[in-house]
Amino acid sequence: MSTIPELFGSLVFDDKVMRARLSSDVYHSLRDTINKGKKLDLSVANAVAAAMCDWAVENGATHFTHWFQPLTGITAEKHDSFITPAPDSHVIVEFSGRNLITGEPDASSFPSGGLRATFEARGYTAWDPTSYAFIKEKTLCIPTAFCSYGGEALDKKTPLLRSMEALNRQAMRILTLFGHADVKRVVTNTGPEQEYFLIDRDMYLKRRDLIYTGRTLFGAPAPKGQELDDHYFGAIKPRVKAFMEELDEELWKLGIYAKTEHNEVAPCQHELAPIFTTTNIASDHNQLTMEIMKKVARKHGLVCLLHEKPFAGVNGSGKHNNWSIATDKGVNLLSPGETPYENAQFLVFLVAVIKAVDEYQGLLRMSAASAGNDHRLGANEAPPAVVSMFLGDELTAVLDAIESDSPYEGTEKKRLRLGADVLPRFNRDTTDRNRTSPFAFTGNKFEFRMVGSNDSISAANTMINSAVAEALCQFADRLENCEGDFDSCLHDLIRDTVRKHKRILFNGNGYDDAWIHEAVEVRGLKNLRTTPDALQMVLDPENIRMLTKHRVYSETEIRSRYEISMENYVRTVRIEALTMVDMARKEILPAVVRWCGELSRTLNEKKAADPDLPCSYEKKQVRRLSELIDAIDDAAAVLENSINTLGGADITERAFCIRDEVLGRMEALRRLCDEAETVTAASFWPFPTYGDLLFGV
Repeated sequence: MSTIPELFGSLVFDDKVMRARLSSDVYHSLRDTINKGKKLDLSVANAVAAAMCDWAVENGATHFTHWFQPLTGITAEKHDSFITPAPDSHVIVEFSGRNLITGEPDASSFPSGGLRATFEARGYTAWDPTSYAFIKEKTLCIPTAFCSYGGEALDKKTPLLRSMEALNRQAMRILTLFGHADVKRVVTNTGPEQEYFLIDRDMYLKRRDLIYTGRTLFGAPAPKGQELDDHYFGAIKPRVKAFMEELDEELWKLGIYAKTEHNEVAPCQHELAPIFTTTNIASDHNQLTMEIMKKVARKHGLVCLLHEKPFAGVNGSGKHNNWSIATDKGVNLLSPGETPYENAQFLVFLVAVIKAVDEYQGLLRMSAASAGNDHRLGANEAPPAVVSMFLGDELTAVLDAIESDSPYEGTEKKRLRLGADVLPRFNRDTTDRNRTSPFAFTGNKFEFRMVGSNDSISAANTMINSAVAEALCQFADRLENCEGDFDSCLHDLIRDTVRKHKRILFNGNGYDDAWIHEAVEVRGLKNLRTTPDALQMVLDPENIRMLTKHRVYSETEIRSRYEISMENYVRTVRIEALTMVDMARKEILPAVVRWCGELSRTLNEKKAADPDLPCSYEKKQVRRLSELIDAIDDAAAVLENSINTLGGADITERAFCIRDEVLGRMEALRRLCDEAETVTAASFWPFPTYGDLLFGV
């Protein structure tokens, strides 16, 4: 049995493998491409491809694929074998530098938002050498970007890489002003915590809503949910533990830093957290993690649900996006040190993030918008739709002192007294954790808690990187043109930024209705409660200007993504609505009718035996069931009609029609069906209930 160090990265063509298999010249040339963006020579690509092919075949691979992330939100791959015809009617194994660098998948059937006509099929994948190739199910997977024939980005990776480069350029300008000539590059690091549900596969296959939409569209509350808080960090059940152990092994083979796993708050909900890594690699790893979770779950007779709100009334699942900035020397630029008040460099980067979040709060909210996430945001430990920032008491006090130009009277770190001599004493963190804050500082990083569990982290990090790059750009412009003393200019910059953008800072309870009122009515923050509201933010002229200025997107790419996201919202809810109508008519109504008929027969038999019997239970139930049957049928017809007559060709109009009309009619149908569940005998109900699903593993 392999040890963990031997297992880790065993299916990855990583730096260790490259050092061993490439010549010194080829290796260093490739590292220059990875670290400095140097153009890759074809001869180097041929040498890398040959070594990569030999390594992959030795590890059992028979095919290769350019693994990319189209705008579907999942990954895509087209497999080609390594075989090439030989003159003697046999084959040889071959993999060229051109095969490595570029591929040509059909682009016509991927979402493009109007960037490509259906008949324009050509698209290109381009190798991303910053993300290591890996072997998955006997296939060499080469991480790539995906673009159209005209060069427009058709994926989530390309804008992310552009945003990382934009932030690098602007951060380097700031560090140069601080005299860091030795720093050559600044990168962002991310650690996305992944929440998910595990349910029994046999039960899953009996629920059309879970199969078609990933969430339960019907379901009365179980007698027990998460009220007792007994699942959170509780002992992991044997079946789930076996799943987690195999999941860890599969992830470690692919070099994914799976670190922490535990039960989450809701029954059958769990979390996996990785160690930080460079953001584009973290994005690749998270896409792989979601795919492998589903695959491993099937092997254990389970299904992994990644929907943001698979069950009403209990916690939803998010993807807490922990984000930080670091130099190529390993210095975390968001680490305050022991005396943050005296750490000017830290304060510059801190207030840059504050400025970025305040000015581009709409883009951040938009980056986490989806039909599924609309059910989650604002309750059950998910942050509200209003974007705000939590800094904690110490940093807030530091910024207050700077804002008022008064001395900072800091307090020494307090020691926690635990009340038992045998327990150790340790320093209390300078910031608590605020689960209701969408964007919280947690020691040396920010945690963006809005991202949904099913989402790619690329969009959120692209917007964070871009917004911070713009803030740093404005800072650098001001400081580079400073005519007076640099320290005074720096102080004024930090003070002015705090004064202008302090409205985004809030350390209190984000769930409090009073805060939402204050945020919107007093502070002027945005409350973008639904996906159609949030998605429109990307079309704001200022947002377009910023994103195109830093070459993260072209305006055409921005508008295409708006179209794709709105279309996805409409299609998602339409599928859910049609599924509800189908289940109501084909499963729920027949079950309720049968139960009503059974009660009617019992009533008639009892009356025939003794006409004087009151039979009040049967009469009352038959009357209510009859009313529910008619009401469910009517509600299903109304919902179906609203979908069939969904407003005109304009995608924005259709999305708002979904928001304002269809969702309410879906909820009306659900209320009736859930009530019917509570008055129908369990043996008659056609699919597993919440109690079955939540406690069935």
